[in-house]
Amino acid sequence: MLRNSSRLFPPLAAPGAAASPRAMHLPQTKQSAVLLKRYKRFLADVRLAGGQTLTVHCPNSGSMRGCSTPGSPVVISRSDNPARKYPWTLEMVQEDGVWIGVHTGRTNTLVREGLENGVIDDFGRILTITPEVVVSARSRLDFLIETDRGRVYVEVKNCSLAQDRTALFPDAVTVRGTKHIAELTRLSEAGFGTAVLFCVQRGDADRCRPAAEIDPVYARAVASAAARGVQFLAYQAEVRFEAITITRKIPFQLERSGADHA
Repeated sequence: MLRNSSRLFPPLAAPGAAASPRAMHLPQTKQSAVLLKRYKRFLADVRLAGGQTLTVHCPNSGSMRGCSTPGSPVVISRSDNPARKYPWTLEMVQEDGVWIGVHTGRTNTLVREGLENGVIDDFGRILTITPEVVVSARSRLDFLIETDRGRVYVEVKNCSLAQDRTALFPDAVTVRGTKHIAELTRLSEAGFGTAVLFCVQRGDADRCRPAAEIDPVYARAVASAAARGVQFLAYQAEVRFEAITITRKIPFQLERSGADHA
């Protein structure tokens, strides 16, 4: 059963044609600040240039390992919703000179734009994209994509952790992520196209892999699903103050390589 209606859009660029990435522009009302601390999972305190301290919403359920160091520069945006208790939202954090997108609520929008403008071109010619698809009584997946090759179910994961130029997922144990892989494996064995797409919102990674040192159960689930036909893809985004744009595909590795000494 599909929860939201599909939307038909023009065919993507022909294979080999240059794609024109479209940026996801952030809210106009935003400003720089300095991170003081992140706490209670979804809150963070920041200090503005004038010295004022704000408590902001932190839309990231992970540990934010490597991108929550006190004293780091951050960008926050203001919501127009007057009902919000915390009108400001943490959008990105700078660590070691690298801007990292940490607002996981924007990840699916980024990926959808990448699909529509042809930067993400792994699935053939896309006819429709349906978000938030119920696939069982227990779970739903981010996208159902109807293509000229058939149906593809896609789960999207935001990747903000990197070490030694390798993007790592997850940054904390993820029971939910392992459950999604089980659902995709079931769908793959039923004959559907399936994929996990990691959106790497930082520019200092050349490859991506499961973080077996953080969640070995998830890493084993990835390897098992890949052997059963689930695709694992990684795309990198350029993170700037004005906007975030998916720009390129990077290799996904099932295991740590010799170049990865994390």
